[in-house]
Amino acid sequence: MEALLLKLPYSCPVAIKWGPAPKKSLDFSSISPLFSNRYKSIRNHTTAATFDEAAYEAERLSLDAAARESMAQKSVIEVGDSGDPKAWKWVIRKRVWDLMEARNIAQFPRPVHHRIPNFLGAQIAAVNLSELQVFKDAKCVKVNPDTPQKQVRFLTLNGGKKLLTPQPRLRTGFFSVLEYSMLSPDTIKEACTSVGVAKYGKPIGLEEKIKVDLIVIGSVAVDPKTGARLGKGEGFAELEYGMLRYMGAIDDSTPIVTSVHDEQLVDDIPVDKLLVHDVPVDIICTPTQVIFTNTSIPKPQGIYWDKLSPEKLGQIKILRELKSKIERETGQKLPSGPSEKLPPTARRRR
Repeated sequence: MEALLLKLPYSCPVAIKWGPAPKKSLDFSSISPLFSNRYKSIRNHTTAATFDEAAYEAERLSLDAAARESMAQKSVIEVGDSGDPKAWKWVIRKRVWDLMEARNIAQFPRPVHHRIPNFLGAQIAAVNLSELQVFKDAKCVKVNPDTPQKQVRFLTLNGGKKLLTPQPRLRTGFFSVLEYSMLSPDTIKEACTSVGVAKYGKPIGLEEKIKVDLIVIGSVAVDPKTGARLGKGEGFAELEYGMLRYMGAIDDSTPIVTSVHDEQLVDDIPVDKLLVHDVPVDIICTPTQVIFTNTSIPKPQGIYWDKLSPEKLGQIKILRELKSKIERETGQKLPSGPSEKLPPTARRRR
């Protein structure tokens, strides 16, 4: 089935402010005393000196830099191995990253290599996404924590929706939930950042009963004709999706949307070479168009433990907890994937 394409007028993103003003001004004096007290309590709690913002951000940046260095080394290893089933993905990723830098499409943080790339017009793509009916109808939206989807997170919260976002690389936990009622006009933008999520978000565990109505996912490259997608190569979007399936928070009918620059649209992702855990997208939003892919690529049904290396499992505490939980409940040991030789920089604290 062919993808549906909706062309949109393009306007220069430079003139657009980071976040649109709320439709109605926020006047907390008119809010009921119960809500007002709750708001004050939350605000006092979250602004207490219990959260070391500088230390958190310093560690995050350090770990992110180490992870990117590790992925750069890993990409060289895999591309150099003609028998590696993932080698072709790095060729496409590098081409897109190089193109975005060469044409100055890339935006901070740069360079965009080994990132979900931020791009010129990301705010416009976010607005186009927010005008989708599936977004308007959604009560809870899961959005990736990367920079180009920052405005999507803002529009989710500003629209009164529940925002579910993962801790970066699932390093410090699992998912955090934020709601408009938990924030003030002064903190809503900060809450859309990694530091803000850690500061204001409510951490949830695998036992949380939650229904996610829409998934927004970052991409490096995506095929508008098939819905095939490539991330930055670490596999966290797939793991997050698999864990949400396990929790019963999503199913095959849950729409998956990505926002990218038009130059990130490609036509050479071989569907027959995708792995069983690769997540396709239903809708693509760019600064100039909205594409309904009508993808026929099957969505993952959970976590494929036989594809998950012991090294990857060792990096992510929540995955080890989930595996132990399933093994206790079933009385059976789950399989493990083949071992992988990760570069030294890939070793992280457990």
